[in-house]
Amino acid sequence: MNFAFTQEQEELRAMARAFLAERSGSEQVRAAMESEHGHDPALWKQIAGELGWTALLVPERLGGLGLGFVELVALLEPMGEALLCSPFFASVCLGANALLVAGDEAQQAEWLPGLAAGELRATLALAEASGRWDASGVAATFRREGAGYLLAGEKRFVPDGADAELVVVAARAEGSRGEQGISLFAVPGDAAGLARTALPTLDRTRRLAALALDGVRVPAAARLGEEGAAGPALREILDRAAIGLAAEQVGGAQRCLDMAVAHAKGREQFGRPIGSFQAIKHKCADMMVAVETARSAAYYAGCVAAEGSAELASVASLAKAWCSEAYFRCAADSLQIHGGVGFTWEYDCHLHLKRARGGETLLGTPAEHRARVAREIGLEP
Repeated sequence: MNFAFTQEQEELRAMARAFLAERSGSEQVRAAMESEHGHDPALWKQIAGELGWTALLVPERLGGLGLGFVELVALLEPMGEALLCSPFFASVCLGANALLVAGDEAQQAEWLPGLAAGELRATLALAEASGRWDASGVAATFRREGAGYLLAGEKRFVPDGADAELVVVAARAEGSRGEQGISLFAVPGDAAGLARTALPTLDRTRRLAALALDGVRVPAAARLGEEGAAGPALREILDRAAIGLAAEQVGGAQRCLDMAVAHAKGREQFGRPIGSFQAIKHKCADMMVAVETARSAAYYAGCVAAEGSAELASVASLAKAWCSEAYFRCAADSLQIHGGVGFTWEYDCHLHLKRARGGETLLGTPAEHRARVAREIGLEP
């Protein structure tokens, strides 16, 4: 494949980089991640209201831009470079994506205009105490009660789950197993019986939350799709979100490489830049290979998601596994090249290292995704 962004897509990337360089620099990131909500509300209003990034995937008839996954990948890469602290990934890649994949026209018309305008923030509540990011890990239950449903259980590691106005909850019919019996429900963030607690995390640039569902009642209209049949839709939602996360990780890996090269050129030892030493050259070269191969995987996966190809599952898992590991490797090597100062608070190396480590487990570990690729291509039963 001879991949190249169109002129419009390149302009989107250039505009995003320029904006984020001004509004998501090191000082702004540190201030946002230490704030109460983990992001700057004023910046979120700009992202949604002025730039329209939250409307990217939403159809034009519902107030969106009607663009696709290639544009989303093009946008998420500079976000990863800038370590942007915002609910964008949770709201667009998880929440809005869930409505686009599993919601009917009425549900999309109810929620997507607000999400496109940035007036609402959404997320997906899937993982639980087991830490699994697939339908088999769902233990929360639902049961019919009158004209609606009663939800019970606990959710963990919900991205921006403490503040989202809409939470798409995965639950299963009592007695079901695996993908059988899974349903998705659109639950308002202020629903009675829903308790949300912010979790202390290694990566402060992406907030996670625990959700307790203590007899949460929702109407039948809150169910996305047929009752108990949301397993395939959930797989597609997670695949598309994994591609978005992979694109973000490519941006982070590129920034780690850029920081390492800049430091290697400027830091001198024994009367010459450390970048002239063979060991440093080799480490930077290995980082560049990791970044470029990860970029190829993420770009190809974005094209597959945009086309709706049958190979979505395998390429999404491939991109997630490789980009996660490439980002962490680049973050660790960048810190090593910086030497002792790389461990200090004043440098951004540790922020990328923590984001990379947190991203490795989010939506499934590289080992889990490699095993899935093997199954998808017939290497494992």
